[in-house]
Amino acid sequence: MMKRTYSIICTLIFAFNFLNAQTFKFAHVTDTHVGGATGEEDLRRTVKDLNTLKDIDFVILSGDITEFGADDELELAKRILDSLVLPWYVIPGNHDGNWSENGANSFRRVFGGETFFFKHKGFMFLGTNSGPNMRMSPGQIPRENLVWMDSIFNANPDRNTPLIYINHYPQDSSLNNWFEALDRVKSRNVQLAFCGHGHTNKVYDWEGIPGVMGRSNLRAKSEFGGYNIVTIDQGKATYQERTVEGIYLDPWAVIALKNHHFELDKTKYPRPNYTVNDKYAAQVAVDWEFQDASDIGAGMSLYKNLLITANTSGEIFALDSKTGEKKWSFKTGGKVYATPATWKGVAVVGSSDHHIYGLDAETGLLKWKVKTEKEVLGSPLIHNGTAYIGGSDGVFRALEVMTGKQKWNFNGVKGYVSTLPTYYQGLIIFGSWGNGFYALNAKSGALEWEWNNGHANRMFSAAACYPVAVNNTIFVVAPDRFMTALNAKDGEVIWREKKDPIRVRESMGLSANHKYVYVKTMDGDLLGVSTKGREMQVSWKSSLKLPYELTPSAVATNGKIVFVPSHSGLLSAVDAKSGAVLWQYKISNGMVNPMLVLGNKEIVCSTMDGKIVKLKF
Repeated sequence: MMKRTYSIICTLIFAFNFLNAQTFKFAHVTDTHVGGATGEEDLRRTVKDLNTLKDIDFVILSGDITEFGADDELELAKRILDSLVLPWYVIPGNHDGNWSENGANSFRRVFGGETFFFKHKGFMFLGTNSGPNMRMSPGQIPRENLVWMDSIFNANPDRNTPLIYINHYPQDSSLNNWFEALDRVKSRNVQLAFCGHGHTNKVYDWEGIPGVMGRSNLRAKSEFGGYNIVTIDQGKATYQERTVEGIYLDPWAVIALKNHHFELDKTKYPRPNYTVNDKYAAQVAVDWEFQDASDIGAGMSLYKNLLITANTSGEIFALDSKTGEKKWSFKTGGKVYATPATWKGVAVVGSSDHHIYGLDAETGLLKWKVKTEKEVLGSPLIHNGTAYIGGSDGVFRALEVMTGKQKWNFNGVKGYVSTLPTYYQGLIIFGSWGNGFYALNAKSGALEWEWNNGHANRMFSAAACYPVAVNNTIFVVAPDRFMTALNAKDGEVIWREKKDPIRVRESMGLSANHKYVYVKTMDGDLLGVSTKGREMQVSWKSSLKLPYELTPSAVATNGKIVFVPSHSGLLSAVDAKSGAVLWQYKISNGMVNPMLVLGNKEIVCSTMDGKIVKLKF
């Protein structure tokens, strides 16, 4: 018995020493921003330098591979990386998804996926996407990635194998759902996590997990760019920066690799707080809720008793508005961010699979589809049997709802369209992510006028807001924090103002009495700007005070109540007269999508993490 025990102990010691004796190096390259000023050249230099190294096993690229996630940027980055003689693994960052003309769909096509998992010399490496995809908000690991993580862990049941986790964002409240990823990796022997995003070398502690942020590959103010070499040896991970001239700098971080036994950790870490739901339990209640297996980045339309929406797995589907039961689904070939619109039994919606679909709203069966040259991310507006919809191919289309037949095309759009157009006085009005803003003749598609905000950087485009039209004026807000009033007839600027500390962004709406344009500021205020003033005149203000706020989803109203979305799953109801907060309900910790108000007592909301709720108030 003693000999057997001694043999087991020796075997365990040998195995422990073997695992800890595994020595290897890999390169951590991040934030290459191909498509930006020096991104292409800096990445070419890095690849050339990496190809001279003989002691590196592989390369990990942790996001922001491109500047805007455009097809040409992704394909250029892939061509450059294909010249690497080393194995390489890649995940997207927020720049690859948030301003993506392809709806964050081409990253998977070009690179073969948006996650990775592999084993190497006794370690598991797991990387996930970070979002946000197509909607400005804090980052969010897509729900389908979390489901994928579960499948990876189910297929690899050994909980003792050391795990290294990679994401573009720091694993903290920079991500709306950081805790969902951390809870999963902490169920395993996670020993290190690393990221990009911040363009600097930095050490973190993420709920006890040693964390590392790596520098950007860009040269910035230096003559050359660079990256990090990570050495795994003797229970340590050593980070050492290398410049593309072949110079190693002194190691700047040494991380002890060990089993932290998080299953024994009783620490209460910060988590989203839902006590607000108890506070207003007498004012608002959940009628039903639905949890999808994918992200949802679209709003909803109502047809009879069916709520029609879509998800980022490419599924258009309908729920029973009374029960939340799924009634039908239709699968497209790409992620869907467009909010469906219905008319006389036909649901119209675009997909990033280069098609616009007309579906039977009752059954989900295909009635027609229209092929486009690129993805379709814009939401359709239906007016008198015509669907008006923008895409990523520079074309804005007018289609007959019943047949899909083209009525006209406007081929002059700069950049891509991801918004819902506005119909006003015979005009179709919308912005694009090329700093274009257009008013088209609804009957002919002719350009009536065009406005440009003067920015060279397309990140400042007035492209995410739903334009508000009232009193012969078109109101827009944009990421440059300006609010602009344009003459509806000719597009001439009536006023354009950026009033500090009023930091408007992309969320707006119109009051039922047409007196105010509601705007939500980045500081969490809800204001009413006069629709008649010759300057930016704040005529109404709510007592609502949200934290720092980014979501572009529109403010909605039923006349008595103003409904305000947030990027952290909180829906606020404000009295339209007094501005007082009537109630709040926290749906999840994901961004609230465009809302569907059902009369005076019901509202349906979805959040980016795939949750849909019907609330009664």
